[in-house]
Amino acid sequence: MKIVQLTTDNRNQNKQYDLTTPYFGTAPAGLIDGFSLIEGVEVHVVSCTSKRMHVPEKLASNVYFHQPYVPKIGWGRSLFLGCAWATRRLLQEIKPDIVHGQGTERDCSMEAVLSGYPNVLTIHGNMRVHAARPEQKGSSYYKMAAALETFCLKRTGGVVAISGYTQALVKNLTRRTWLLPNAVDRRFFDVVPVDSSVPRILFVGSLGERKNPLGLLKACEEFLKRGECTLAMAGQSDADCEYGRKVNELAARLPGVELLGFMDREALATEFSRSTLLVLPTFEDNCPMVILEAMAAGLPVAASRVGGVPDLVQEEVTGLMFDPASIDAIRDAIARLLGDPKLRATFGTAGRRHALENYHPAVIARRHVEIYREILTS
Repeated sequence: MKIVQLTTDNRNQNKQYDLTTPYFGTAPAGLIDGFSLIEGVEVHVVSCTSKRMHVPEKLASNVYFHQPYVPKIGWGRSLFLGCAWATRRLLQEIKPDIVHGQGTERDCSMEAVLSGYPNVLTIHGNMRVHAARPEQKGSSYYKMAAALETFCLKRTGGVVAISGYTQALVKNLTRRTWLLPNAVDRRFFDVVPVDSSVPRILFVGSLGERKNPLGLLKACEEFLKRGECTLAMAGQSDADCEYGRKVNELAARLPGVELLGFMDREALATEFSRSTLLVLPTFEDNCPMVILEAMAAGLPVAASRVGGVPDLVQEEVTGLMFDPASIDAIRDAIARLLGDPKLRATFGTAGRRHALENYHPAVIARRHVEIYREILTS
């Protein structure tokens, strides 16, 4: 089977044009890694660029890489039609069996539905939900992204929904859906957590209002002041906005709080090895990779009962869940895990086993091949 994966080369998005190796979002990278582990598939990764860069021929023995150059006028200003036409021309040379567009945030979904080949989409961030948030009022980017998402959902062969939350949001707009989570980077399965005399809580995510880091700081305040734990927060903070300033100010006042900033996956795996538990008090999320990664690393999880999170955390089996709007509920879940090392170990063991069976790259890649076959034979 010849498969095309349409995804973003983050060298282009982050203007790191001097790098010689392309790199992708965590979820697409995990799936591509999974395809490299199975026989009988030939994978072509296609990432459009607005500036010419080094293009390696292969990413793995069965994974090829292509990078069509598209002038800036062919991107958002033209609703990504320039990217779609450049990709379509390339695909006429590759002649794939199936085309898979990763994400509706940028160009990939338009390239997939206009490719002229059988295609599916994966939604990583629900753009219609993002566009409806009060903080995005007046944002032309989110309005355009939401409109293009709707356009593509009606024209694709189906949607790979990484959570039941997304599946419910798209089922009335697309032909069919499959529920399948993201693949986890293999390095997280190799993490060995190190016991610490003082438990270390890890938070990973943007230090913005949606992820609720301020709520977490308030919930941990009494534990930190008593020296019962430390708190490490990995993520970028917008210190220029009022919410970001509040996060930074409270973090500076509390003992035992580390603001780690943005971390790549390798550095994050190291942080997992140093941590005791993961807490994610998000107000809205589709399929947060950090929860899957924590389970793969054998960490117990405490997370919000919102969006796609309940699909990932087996309550009282791999972790605990809470209402993110309640500081008391967040505090109670943390207190329970801090005070019961045996429960933490039980959750961690169950989480790692569940991740191996359900989120390993080879498992997720094989399931995608089954989906592609279903599309091609229907």
